[in-house]
Amino acid sequence: MSAIDKTSLAADLALGLAEGAERERAERLEETDAAFASDVARYRATLSELDMTAPEIAPSSQLFQRIERSIAAAPLRPAQIQRSGLMAFVQSLLVWRLAAGFASAAACVLAVALYLAPAAPVLVAVLETGDGRPAAVVNIAADGTATLIPLQVFDVPSERVIQVWTLQSREQGPVSVGLMSQARTLRLDLNRLGMPQAGHLFEMTLEPAGGSPTGRPTGPILVKGLAARSF
Repeated sequence: MSAIDKTSLAADLALGLAEGAERERAERLEETDAAFASDVARYRATLSELDMTAPEIAPSSQLFQRIERSIAAAPLRPAQIQRSGLMAFVQSLLVWRLAAGFASAAACVLAVALYLAPAAPVLVAVLETGDGRPAAVVNIAADGTATLIPLQVFDVPSERVIQVWTLQSREQGPVSVGLMSQARTLRLDLNRLGMPQAGHLFEMTLEPAGGSPTGRPTGPILVKGLAARSF
């Protein structure tokens, strides 16, 4: 599979457009191909803020009334019912196929636009569990802004917190860049540090309430990963 095909498949998986065998192939790649998992995580992270801004819209009562009026319209003779049902089925297929086509095209255009936008991250760190499953992603913009976005739910006891660390050099050691009681999207504090570079480590550990008492990681490592160039 070419790099372009992989990028397209990653976008489809993140947008929920991959189905059937294509979805199974994408999910296998996400588990076994770190670069592919990074692409999927980047698309999900980029689209998540947009997705959260879309309000839920419930169908209006007028819509159901129109449907009921249509059903109660002039009764069909038995001989017409089969033909009418078949035509309605064919027409609905055409309508939904057209709608799906337009939606897919719009989603692809949106994905490409967001991918090429100036705000796209220049570095991405995919944080993985001990068994290699992507569980969080850190996006780093050109201005040094870093955002952590969890991809799964973490079990955090009430007396514990999640602490986020980065390691830019062994001489300096790990530096805390974030603290949260539950996994959530979090802007990381890199003010005391230089611009992250490819190869810098990010990790999340489980620490006592209030954070590590030593200023260094003391609890178990939940996930970790190295920053890499996003494109």
